Amino acid sequence: MNPIDLKPTNTTPAIVLHDDKLLIKGRSIPLSEAKFYDPYIEWAKDCRFDHLYVDINLEYMNSSSSKKLLYLLKTLDGNPAIRELTITWYFESGDDELKDQGRLFEKLMKHAHFRYVKYGDNS
Repeated sequence: MNPIDLKPTNTTPAIVLHDDKLLIKGRSIPLSEAKFYDPYIEWAKDCRFDHLYVDINLEYMNSSSSKKLLYLLKTLDGNPAIRELTITWYFESGDDELKDQGRLFEKLMKHAHFRYVKYGDNS
């Protein structure tokens, strides 16, 4: 697939694909989660990578976005043309809810390797 460079808005995250790195960053509260995420889910079914690195750095996502993001990640995880999948889950210091969301996603994956990166300091 060609590189992707979708700029963030107030309601949708940036989505950047360059080489073997996929970045999803910002806020995810689109008016239509299906319209926003479904093209990437379709792409995830057929993409091919020896190793795909996915960085998830969302400051906020609503429950509908969470479901679509999980489906996107599970589609990547189940794609046999991706030999190795590494997901780096970023969360702000003190945001246990977002960290726990990543842990839940990790439990639902079969092959993906998760890394967690904490940033910021609330003290």
